Amino acid sequence: MLRNYFKVAWRNIIRQKTYSILNIAGLSIAMASSILILLWVQNELSYDRFHRNSEQLYRLICSAGDFRAAVSPAGMGSGLQAEMPEIEASLRLSKSSTHLFEAGGNKFEEKRVFFADSNFLQFFSFDLLQGNAKTAMRDPGGILLTEEMAEKYYGTEPALGKIIRINNKENFIVAGILATSPSNSHLQFDFIIPMAALAKSNYDLRNNVWDRFNFYTYLQFNKNSSSVDIQNHIPRIQQIYKRHNSDGKIDFQLQPLTSIHLHSDLQIDVPGHGNIQYVNIFFIVALFIIAVGCINFMNLSTAHSARRTKEVGMRKVVGATRFQLVGQFLSEALIVSFISLLIAVGVVYLFMPVFNTLTEKKLAVHLQDGDLLIKLVGIAFITGIISGSYPALFLSGFRPVSVLKGKFTFAGGSLLFRNGLVIAQFVVAIVLLIGTAVVYNQMNFIKNKNLGFEKSNLLYTPMTGDLWSKLAVYKDALRQNPLTSNFSVISELPAALISGTIDVEWEGRDPNSQVVIPSIDVDENFIDVFKMKILTGRSFSAAFKGDSSNYMINEKAMQVMGMNAGNAVGKRISFGGTKGTIIGVVKDFNFKSLQYVIEPLVLRLNKWGGLVMVRTQPDNTEATIKVLEGINQELNPAYPFTYHFFDKNLDDLYRSEQQMGRIFNLFAALAIFISCLGLYGLSAFMAEQRTKEIGVRKVLGASVTGVVALLSKDFLRLVLIAIVIASPIAWYTMNRWLQSFAYKIDIQWWLFVLASLLTISIAMLTVSYQSIKAALMNPVKSLRSE
Repeated sequence: MLRNYFKVAWRNIIRQKTYSILNIAGLSIAMASSILILLWVQNELSYDRFHRNSEQLYRLICSAGDFRAAVSPAGMGSGLQAEMPEIEASLRLSKSSTHLFEAGGNKFEEKRVFFADSNFLQFFSFDLLQGNAKTAMRDPGGILLTEEMAEKYYGTEPALGKIIRINNKENFIVAGILATSPSNSHLQFDFIIPMAALAKSNYDLRNNVWDRFNFYTYLQFNKNSSSVDIQNHIPRIQQIYKRHNSDGKIDFQLQPLTSIHLHSDLQIDVPGHGNIQYVNIFFIVALFIIAVGCINFMNLSTAHSARRTKEVGMRKVVGATRFQLVGQFLSEALIVSFISLLIAVGVVYLFMPVFNTLTEKKLAVHLQDGDLLIKLVGIAFITGIISGSYPALFLSGFRPVSVLKGKFTFAGGSLLFRNGLVIAQFVVAIVLLIGTAVVYNQMNFIKNKNLGFEKSNLLYTPMTGDLWSKLAVYKDALRQNPLTSNFSVISELPAALISGTIDVEWEGRDPNSQVVIPSIDVDENFIDVFKMKILTGRSFSAAFKGDSSNYMINEKAMQVMGMNAGNAVGKRISFGGTKGTIIGVVKDFNFKSLQYVIEPLVLRLNKWGGLVMVRTQPDNTEATIKVLEGINQELNPAYPFTYHFFDKNLDDLYRSEQQMGRIFNLFAALAIFISCLGLYGLSAFMAEQRTKEIGVRKVLGASVTGVVALLSKDFLRLVLIAIVIASPIAWYTMNRWLQSFAYKIDIQWWLFVLASLLTISIAMLTVSYQSIKAALMNPVKSLRSE
């Protein structure tokens, strides 16, 4: 019986080529799209689960009021472990830093460098390809590097035991070669250096401080601790912290290692995190797109059911039960589904490189993976059952007597259901289209928003090596060339400031207030180079020797401190224990991403260096870079010259949002395309069903335009209903997404009008081809049989 089912099913697929092609094309594209999205979703959800004890590993994070950060004090990890037997191990990790490495005749600056405690390889499950995991991190003079870095610096020569020089100062011995950090790890590194090496010069490490937050702390709880038990330890952690630092009003939380990638809206965190909101959105998008493909199948199957009524009638007359007929039609749906799956897998292989570029991932389909095969077969089976269920039940319900007498007519319920499916298709497409428009406008708003300074034509180069000790000579060299004379030396970029302290005092401060105030060290040229505005007072000046102990603040800090533009200048404040006077108030500017509101900020006179920011002259950027390179090579020949564009750093703050926008663009287009495939098939069927009616109308004088309008108006009505349903859904969804930004657009009505007009235009173009074709047909041919 099954053999007969599949034989008849295959014959029907071959006989109705156009209908089959439309069905298979729609399902193939829908499956391929969903497989790509689900691979991305699976990758996002898999972060850090490869560690042996991933369920027992937690990161210690803190908050001070609304300021939430991923860092904690250097002494806290070992201190908690000593007092809490539930903690089996603790690990400290530094923030990533940039260092100059030299080995094998190769010399490069590397950014993904971390210092870690000696139990790094026991705590995490990163693969050590060469070296001894137990001893590799015990020697302060040892270093771990990834396989990729070993090849970069040593080529084909064995790197283990070789010397690598850092910052032209210290020699380290390669103690181990690590596999490249897995792409689904929240820690992405190239070099791991023992924390003992940093402890030689780091105050926090030498003194095991509890009041300075500069390290990431990870804790491993024992196997008997459930997630609920672990979270119940937080009050005890608070108590222990209070005993060591009674002045700080800090709250601590324990963040599961497996939640770091998708649930970290924290400041001072490692870069590259995802967003659980985006994972949920795209998982729903994947379901919607596969649903659109299934709807296509249902629609076309029920629309073409008139051609198979006599087949159903004959089968019932010769004894076929409804169950057998359902099996017959489900078999056809499953064959179409599995053919579509084979094509979809081929499409996924073909477009995987493009999708990886789009998402900045390294996803792959491994068909030898049994779990993946089961999932793919499951997708095809469920898709076939869902898409074939209604047509099977509908077709198997025909009454044989009515069918064979030629008196069978389609019930209104069938037409209503089919129209409902078309509406559902276009609701999905319109929601995605409006979502694309909102994301694009938000990104455009971010790109063009006035941040309080002029961000274009700014490039910067880090002050490394000998430049620190030659600061005065370096500044003189920059001043002497008109291409580089407009410069400022700052401690860090005013794009994503990570420094901050609660140790700030001012007159009238509420002793119970807990305000984290970031700071940046700037020089006398900072305001002019960034083209900022002084609200009151003045900027730092070389003419005032006392400015080394003075401060500037922003408007927000002035408001928090209870001051105004008339009385702020001259007020005394203490920042980090250093007392000084406010000499000026700068107009507020965004020094973090637009997902954060502007915070209070203190500006101090730069005494150390950091980054040299140069405002280039229009059309002279390349020449300016060459001048900078020449100055650096003369004063700092041991370090390679590097430079970066400031606006590129600003763009990088919104990389995940930009990715979301690109993915939305792609899948909105695909959803509309799949919907139009079904619309094309339905319009062809409706035109065929009304051939004689069209012939009669033309004989009676109907114009081509009138016939096209007649055939198109029903579909137009369905699209308009879809627009009415989709608009509030899209508004609610995108308004929720915009809440993650402190500065955002208002969703304008014209976005909905534009998306609606575009959808109507595409739908009408799709329908018009068949309508015009039917309207132009010679009525003699259609009426000949009469």
